[in-house]
Amino acid sequence: MAGLLRALGSKLRPLVLIVVAGLCGYGLHAWLSPPQVTRAPAGAEEGPAAEAEAQRWTCSMHPNVNLPGPGQCPICSMPLIPVRSERESDTGAGGMRRFTTSAEGMALMDIQTSPVERRFVTAEVRMVGKVAYDETRVAYITAWVPGRLDRLFVDYTGVRVNEGDHMVYIYSPELMSAQEELLQALKAVRELSGSDVTIIKETARATVEAARDRLRLWGLKPEQIREIEEQGTPTDHVTIYAPIGGTVIHKNAQEGMYVQTGTRIYTISDLSRVWVLMDAYESDLKWLRYGQEVTFTTEAYPSDAFAGRIAFIDPVVSPRTRTVKVRVNVPNPQVKLKPEMFVRGLVRAQVAGGGRVMEPEFAGKWICPMHPEIVKVDFGACDVCGMDLVTTESLGYLPVAAEERARPLVIPVSAALVTGTRAVVYVQVPEADKPTFDGREVVLGPRAGGYYIVRHGLAEGELVVTRGNFKIDSALQIEAKPSMMAPEGGGVGAGHHHGGEMPVAAEPGAPLHAEMSPAPAGSTHEHE
Repeated sequence: MAGLLRALGSKLRPLVLIVVAGLCGYGLHAWLSPPQVTRAPAGAEEGPAAEAEAQRWTCSMHPNVNLPGPGQCPICSMPLIPVRSERESDTGAGGMRRFTTSAEGMALMDIQTSPVERRFVTAEVRMVGKVAYDETRVAYITAWVPGRLDRLFVDYTGVRVNEGDHMVYIYSPELMSAQEELLQALKAVRELSGSDVTIIKETARATVEAARDRLRLWGLKPEQIREIEEQGTPTDHVTIYAPIGGTVIHKNAQEGMYVQTGTRIYTISDLSRVWVLMDAYESDLKWLRYGQEVTFTTEAYPSDAFAGRIAFIDPVVSPRTRTVKVRVNVPNPQVKLKPEMFVRGLVRAQVAGGGRVMEPEFAGKWICPMHPEIVKVDFGACDVCGMDLVTTESLGYLPVAAEERARPLVIPVSAALVTGTRAVVYVQVPEADKPTFDGREVVLGPRAGGYYIVRHGLAEGELVVTRGNFKIDSALQIEAKPSMMAPEGGGVGAGHHHGGEMPVAAEPGAPLHAEMSPAPAGSTHEHE
């Protein structure tokens, strides 16, 4: 008997395993598959059931979920969003791009709006760069006569010197012969002082002035020449003095060297003013102007803010970095800024209509084209270089600062759903019984800070969705209506698909962009 049972068990075991596997597969399929709700066929009798189906709830990531009440998606646990009935969604002037929900649904979707307004906005341009020497404040001490360097009073680089400090003591035989010429000319003038021949006396005096000029051009100061004349004996050495105050940044010679005329001995830089060379991206050039203030920080002094003005914008874009060099003139009275320091700069450009730059402090004024810190109310000459001042308007600034017509029409950046070639904005329909929003394609200008300049498609005072607009767009995708991701409608846009049928692709030859909703009366067309 036991042997018979064992034989039957071995034959029935495969059948039992097949049955168990089938039951498990069925249970697993039922557990993974979300509940499906079947719509009533067209023309079904309206009643309480139809009214109840007018408010359904679905998931923006899994449109096959369709439940009768709010809650969480059984697949991804995202909050469900309300779905309107076909009867509600297709009514009204908004057509296929209109979205209507209840006040409760609007609160659950966290939809927020902001008015389209005219205002001056600020574009922020961030740049990085390094501190450099001011080339206009660099001086070279060179040998003006050939000779031998018998003494260098500055022995190493980094020494701070003042204007007029002695720097080099040089021996020069040629200088000695020039002094002899001066002394001989003076002796001739004294001897001819009693002569009645005027032309000879004038010639002697002219020879003295020529000898003095020769010594002056060789680097001798007037007091040195006067001392030679008083002593009556030539000297074979001459002292060279510092032409400006600053820091010795290069020492190019050693004591005992023989030098020729023009040999560089020292390089001195005045660091009380420096240049800051920054790199700006091509896309930011539209906001940069000569004379704008630049604030920046350094690694050495992160809590200190420094400021300067743009003095030069390179007309050539670097082919390697695709950036443009911007030079900033910066006062450095405490000499905190050292050459080669790394800096991070910021320019705040106030933007007017059409993307023009406005600077209230420059409106209607005159500025020096070489020194941006020289700004005057009336025409005149620069106090530094003597050049004629030019109008700030000629440098790209708006002529009048506070005109109402100069204010651009703007929307917050979060209001626009931008795909690269299209921009979609959802506008709240005024005086609607329920929260209603129309999708509208608009033409945007450049971005300035947290705002887009509107060129076409919106009117001042309209309310645009600044938060929750992607949820509205997803709801339109669920109902196969035109949206940002699917401008021609007809299916759900790209996203997650966990089972179910994929959306049907658009037919060949379908238009690339959806037809725009008609712009309201009074919509603005901005030109940059």
